Amino acid sequence: MILLETERLILRNLLPEDAQVMFDYRNNEACARYQRGQTKDAEGIVQLIHRRAGDQLSADAPCLASVALKATGEMVGEIVVIPSEHTFSLGYTFSYRHHRKGYAFEAVSALMETLHERYPGWEFLCFTDPENLPSMALLRKLGYREMGYLPVKASNVFGKWITSATEQEIARAVRGEQ
Repeated sequence: MILLETERLILRNLLPEDAQVMFDYRNNEACARYQRGQTKDAEGIVQLIHRRAGDQLSADAPCLASVALKATGEMVGEIVVIPSEHTFSLGYTFSYRHHRKGYAFEAVSALMETLHERYPGWEFLCFTDPENLPSMALLRKLGYREMGYLPVKASNVFGKWITSATEQEIARAVRGEQ
């Protein structure tokens, strides 16, 4: 099922034929270096695709979407949306074969716009490894604001459409306060 379309891309449910592409980029150092907890073995990826094949964009459950070229259907990456307590956390991985083509910006910005329209009061957070300079640059380009290093996640936290209460809570966590 197609979840969302942009000029060059479709965000759709995962398909069995995505397994080889996912295996390739999830096991490539350029893509995997900053990813945590991703399934990387071939059988695990096949099982993941089977489990997540029916995901839908909603505020009720996580969604793992394939990002594919509209012209060919070829998968170029993935985006995960994790809703919790009026906050969407987004994560993304794009194949090294398709870096520097603007696909991540195009896909993530369209997804954010769609989610923000559907759930206007929700906040958006992203966590990234402090050494992942390309991801941090993408988040800034998307209008996220860097909020500091969060020790409990060993990540820099970026926020968009954040309330002052959440901003204060994150500031305390960044300072290491309870």
